[in-house]
Amino acid sequence: MTKKLILDLDTGIDDTLATAYALGSPEVELIGITGTYGNVLLDQGVRNALAVTDLFGHPEVKVYKGLPHASTKDSFEVQPVSAFIHGANGIGNVDIPDSNREPETESAVDFIIDAVKTYGKDLVYVPTGPMTNIAAALDKAPEIKDEIGGIVLMGGALTVCGNVSAWSEANISQDPDAANQLFRSGAPATMIGLDVTLQTLLTYKETQRWRDLGTPAGRFLADMTDYYIKAYETTSPHLGGCGLHDPLAAGVAVDPSLVTTLDINMQVDVDGPTRGRTIGDNERLNDPVKTMKVAVGVDVPRFLDEFMTRITGLAKA
Repeated sequence: MTKKLILDLDTGIDDTLATAYALGSPEVELIGITGTYGNVLLDQGVRNALAVTDLFGHPEVKVYKGLPHASTKDSFEVQPVSAFIHGANGIGNVDIPDSNREPETESAVDFIIDAVKTYGKDLVYVPTGPMTNIAAALDKAPEIKDEIGGIVLMGGALTVCGNVSAWSEANISQDPDAANQLFRSGAPATMIGLDVTLQTLLTYKETQRWRDLGTPAGRFLADMTDYYIKAYETTSPHLGGCGLHDPLAAGVAVDPSLVTTLDINMQVDVDGPTRGRTIGDNERLNDPVKTMKVAVGVDVPRFLDEFMTRITGLAKA
């Protein structure tokens, strides 16, 4: 049976690249996108997800609205740095047509639960924003932690420093409580953190390949990603490209052998000055059952080749 994928996105630039990666991967079927907040507000992210799946020729992919803010808050505002990196509209300020489709009436949380009940071990859930939706699903149906095939999340940092503070990565910092709930739930989860995503970089050379296709999807991908690379030239000039955070999580969901992992039970600090830190869980350090894996190495050439092959193939078509 084909592996089924759900992407949980705050649809900014790298989320869009993750969507393209999943759609360009014949081994998996993208059965739905669940929306969240982060790079953009929930409604903008849902709009982007509908618009880009149309542009990529996959209007069959349904989009579900998730929760609009963190589990411990009653509102959300986009950080200025997020708007700088992803553009005010989340997709590099590139204009693409709005979809004529609407998001589904079923909530993202219910869709996640229903999908686990339907597909079981064949389902992989890939959150690339805050973990608010999956935490709410685990609240509502705790048994899904034992029924789901796996969770591959983009977030956290174990062996490197964070990108919003010395210890905290952006997706985790949006809702540390939800992330901690997921990490300590016993669900089978693989953390794709800054440890590996900052080793996978894209440059203008690659985006020119998309531009040279001469297709609407190719031009969109090139314009959007060039905006992202330019933002990185300001925020992280030492890298020499843009980090492929969310696409690497999608890549590992398709092919886990792209990364080497450490088996370790994890937690997220929710109290004190280190709130948002992803770290080993001392209380479960000696538990023989390890439910989490943390990526600490990545096959960069193979991933970049897979990334370009899949997305270029999609954009060409």
